[in-house]
Amino acid sequence: MKVVSHIHELKEMIKQHQKKQHSIGFVPTMGFLHEGHLTLAKEARDQNDIVVMSIFVNPLQFGPNEDFESYPRDMKRDQRLAEETGVDILFTPDVKEMYKDEPSITMTVQKRTDVLCGKKRPGHFDGVVTVLTKLFHLVAPTNVYFGLKDAQQVAVIDAMIKDFFFDLHLVSVPTVREEDGLAKSSRNVYLSETERQEAPALYRALKKGQTAVENGEHDVNRIYQLVEEEILQTSGEIDYIDIYSYPELEPLQHLTGQVIIATAVKFSRARLIDNVIFQVPESGEKHV
Repeated sequence: MKVVSHIHELKEMIKQHQKKQHSIGFVPTMGFLHEGHLTLAKEARDQNDIVVMSIFVNPLQFGPNEDFESYPRDMKRDQRLAEETGVDILFTPDVKEMYKDEPSITMTVQKRTDVLCGKKRPGHFDGVVTVLTKLFHLVAPTNVYFGLKDAQQVAVIDAMIKDFFFDLHLVSVPTVREEDGLAKSSRNVYLSETERQEAPALYRALKKGQTAVENGEHDVNRIYQLVEEEILQTSGEIDYIDIYSYPELEPLQHLTGQVIIATAVKFSRARLIDNVIFQVPESGEKHV
């Protein structure tokens, strides 16, 4: 595995692979790698000639109350894990490399951001699309990999790729889960023993809502109620339960097409998010 931190080095390497007509799988991360990231890298390894991973803690996507400086970093460990997973090029620029000067042009996301977690993080996705635009131009990937645990981010990136005609394919990878269904997250370590036993209720609740829809329930309020009932049995505080079209993230009066049921729940020291995305059966058709 080659580790590069300068743009000119990365571009030279990419140019060499393009000459050989290699397909390039790209996994953008902010580091402190966990199993979710490594699953993306493994998918990329299986589907491409070479795999590029970036580790860059992007200051533009941190809000005023989110501490960029205290974001966890462990580059030595990340390099080892990336190499073990089969990454060919690890791009590790610093902030000055990615943002040399005051920007002449800024990017603003207009849709898919004022719901779910984005509602409380104004400007967050502007920072995401800005850094990804830079990275997509540098890496020129054939395929780019993101996890569906952060389904809103995937939806925003899907819109960006379509709006700006990026010549790449977005691969959205299903959420990696523990055996009991809890979505894997670095935040899970902050759960108390009791909370850890309660936390799988989030996924159970979402699946309960999904099953009801697949069995013919189309009343949005009833779906909310079913999901809420399950989560209220935990000690967590519900931040939101939402149902939208996906990836458009538009409100639905009538459940049709592809939908997302998503939730965020606050425990004492951790805020957990989870979702299910599925196709609503045609009227009269029931899930078997």
